Amino acid sequence: MTMSKWFLKSPSDDAEYRLFCFPYSGCGASMFLKWPSRLGAVEVLPLQLPGRENRMREPHYGTYEELAADVVDGIAGYLDRPYGVFGHCGGALPAFETVLRIQELGLRPPERCFVSSQVAPQDGPHGRFLGLSEDGLRAELSGLFGELGSAEPPAEMVDMFLEVMTADLEANRRYVKPAAGRAPCPLTVVGWEHDHEVPHELMGGWARWAEADKVVLPGTHYTFLGAPAELMERLRSGLVGG
Repeated sequence: MTMSKWFLKSPSDDAEYRLFCFPYSGCGASMFLKWPSRLGAVEVLPLQLPGRENRMREPHYGTYEELAADVVDGIAGYLDRPYGVFGHCGGALPAFETVLRIQELGLRPPERCFVSSQVAPQDGPHGRFLGLSEDGLRAELSGLFGELGSAEPPAEMVDMFLEVMTADLEANRRYVKPAAGRAPCPLTVVGWEHDHEVPHELMGGWARWAEADKVVLPGTHYTFLGAPAELMERLRSGLVGG
């Protein structure tokens, strides 16, 4: 199978399970650079979305529905074994919409969908970022770069990410849908004890879509970036069991 533009590296043929990871608003697949490539039998596969990093020349995806349709077209050939999807905050909703698209097309559903720091679709849009000015978003991006290990990013880099984040946040604003159906797989709803962006108490609406296990882990909104052991084990066991 030829290399897909949706991945930074080709999925392995010998992986027993796959975990497709959607990046956070404004970011690309490299935001998962601190994550391991394997969680036991599970291969971790960050997705590269259009309009960022090595796909920065491509236009923005527009809406989560349009993105989900394109993602499924791109990864359909890799749904040949048990898999899951993961998204945090601005990555959770397109991850979930992709699961619904997979269901609509009658393709093999995931074993589990992991949604972190995000309210259910019928309860949004929600988030402080949605109301920030351009200067406010610049400040947040600088903080995010710090979390990723780049204390003082060049201004041109911040400008580039700002354009992508602005378009991503607009997609978030436009994504509102009632809990009128059922997802084709169970959910693991991940909250964070000290997350002031999306308090875990607001995440109960996911249970209207599917059987939902909720877990609250120690940490803040950005703790997931560092691949905390508790999260990694939840992802592994949620797919493999045991």
